[in-house]
Formats: sequence, C-alpha cells, structure tokens
Amino acid sequence: MKYAFSFLAVIALVLIAGLGSQIPGMPYLFGVALPYLALMIFLGGCVYRVVQWAKSPVPFSIQTTCGQGKSLDFIKHDRLEAPNTTAEVVARMFLEIVTFRSLFRNTKSEIYDGPQITYESSKWLWMFALIFHYSFLVIVVRHMRLFLDPVPVWISWLEYGDGLFQVGAPTWYITDIGLLAGVALLFSRRLITRHVRFISLMNDYFPLVLIFGIALSGILMRYFLRTDIDIVNIKQLAVGLVTFSPTIGAEIGAIFYIHLFLVCALLAYFPFSKLMHFAGVFMSPTRNMKNTSRAKRHINPWNPRILPHSYAGYEDEFREFMVDAGIPVEKELAPKKDED
Repeated sequence: MKYAFSFLAVIALVLIAGLGSQIPGMPYLFGVALPYLALMIFLGGCVYRVVQWAKSPVPFSIQTTCGQGKSLDFIKHDRLEAPNTTAEVVARMFLEIVTFRSLFRNTKSEIYDGPQITYESSKWLWMFALIFHYSFLVIVVRHMRLFLDPVPVWISWLEYGDGLFQVGAPTWYITDIGLLAGVALLFSRRLITRHVRFISLMNDYFPLVLIFGIALSGILMRYFLRTDIDIVNIKQLAVGLVTFSPTIGAEIGAIFYIHLFLVCALLAYFPFSKLMHFAGVFMSPTRNMKNTSRAKRHINPWNPRILPHSYAGYEDEFREFMVDAGIPVEKELAPKKDED
C-alpha cells in the first residue's frame, strides 16, 4: 500500500489546485505566493543540507575503490577506480555525474539449484536512469524561455533539437516521452523486482508519482488542453515572477495551476528527500577522496589535539592507586615519612 498512498497524495494535490484556483482571489495564492514560498524552501533547504554535510567530520579515509591502487611501478594503476591525484578524482567525479559510470556496471545476481549463483549484466537501469535525468534537465532548461525575454538563441536551438522528430502540431518533444518512460520504468522496477520492493518506502514512490503528475499535466496542457489556457498571460506571469512584479491577467486555466502547484510541491519536498543526491554526490567522501591511505596518513581535522602521554608519566600520576588496586608497578612507592 506504500505506492497507493503516494497516488492518493498526488491526487489530493491535484484536487486542491484544480478546485482552489477557481475560487475568486485564490489564483494569486497558487500563481504567486506559493511559487515564491516553494522557491525559498527549496533554496534554503538545499543550502542547509549542504552546510550540514560540509560540517560533518570524516574521521576515516573511506573512498570506494574497485580497481588496483597506485603501488609499484610495474603494477598497472587503475586511475579512475582508485584515484591517486586530484585530477583523477575530478575525472572520476565527472564521469560519475555526467554518465552514471558506476551504474553502468550494474549487475544482478540470481541463485539457482545447486546452489549456484550467477551474475548478469543489467544495463537497462543505467539506460533509463540516463533517459530520465537528461529528459528532466532538458525540460527544465526549455522552460527558461517562459522567464526570459528575449529568449536566448541556445534555448531555441535546444528546443529545435528536442523536437527534431516532429509529429503533428504542436511539436512533440522527445524529452516529454523520455521523462514519462523513465519515471514509469523506475516506478515499475520498485514494484516488480522483489528485493527492491522490499526495501522501498513511501518516500521512494512519492517523488516518482509526483514527477509523473507534473509531466502528465504539462503534456495535457501543451497538446490536449491548449484552448483552456492563455499562453500570453502565462508568459506575463512567469516574467513577472522573475522580476518580482507578478501580475495575473485574464483566466489562465485550472490545468496550469495544477501543473504549477505540483512543481511547487516538488520544490518544497526536494531538500528533505532522497532527491538531494544531486548535491550529495559532490559531498560524498566515498567519491571525492583520493585513494592514498597507504601513502599518506589520514588525520581527521575535527579531532582535538591530544598530547602524548608515556607509560612512565601515567604510572607517576596513578602509582598510588595502582598499588592500592594490586596492579604491578615499575617503581615502588616512596616510603612515607613518620609523622612527629
């Protein structure tokens, strides 16, 4: 029932925006107040999480490696899997962030009668993760045309490339289909794969359903309910939000407020969810540390400075208590002077 609650939560958000925006005076709440509030929560939450991660101590050298570290000259060093320099760490992080390199090596294991265990390549998860993330990125960048006047040339070229395989009018964007397909597969994986379903929580399903709702409402607004919205007023509102002079003109349409409200919900939810991995990957010591634990001693900078204390000094400090407890000592206690 974990995924059912996610669907119910998103449906409730849709009803709130769809019905609430039709009440006189409420379009300003859904079109201006909530977007500003959601953006402040998003920015403040992201900064707070990153600062907290930056303040967390890293007492050990805990980089993740799956290759040969730098050793003797005649032993081949795997520079990406066991980086030894800052440049190698940067190259590893770049490939991880841009191409999801570690996910490309994803394998699945199965136990058969025998018992026998087999390992098989599983590239489909890597492929659909790439489709999902890059489709999401392109869609976010494309939406910048609503906030900029005039629209930069590079955004127009991006739109042209996204709609290269035009089907009908208006242009069908490749990323619209890619985003829906990516979300559908990632959601299905949590339902079908038994060990993934076992560890999945509601906060794993909810963002997927919410993003699906955002994509679906956007597709409905662009391709099927175009007569119910006023794109000129939407552009005016978007530019007004950026310039801090928002105005809501004529009736925009309930589907727009539903789409915008779901986006606001995602922004407000983002910093407090697993979606923060977009910033966490940069702060992860398993990825951003050099594999130099054998060549260089890792000292935790947060540890207090502790001066060395020899055993002789320890015994001098506690000799009397050690003798009373029957613990052998190297030096006997000095005889006590007789009191007069």
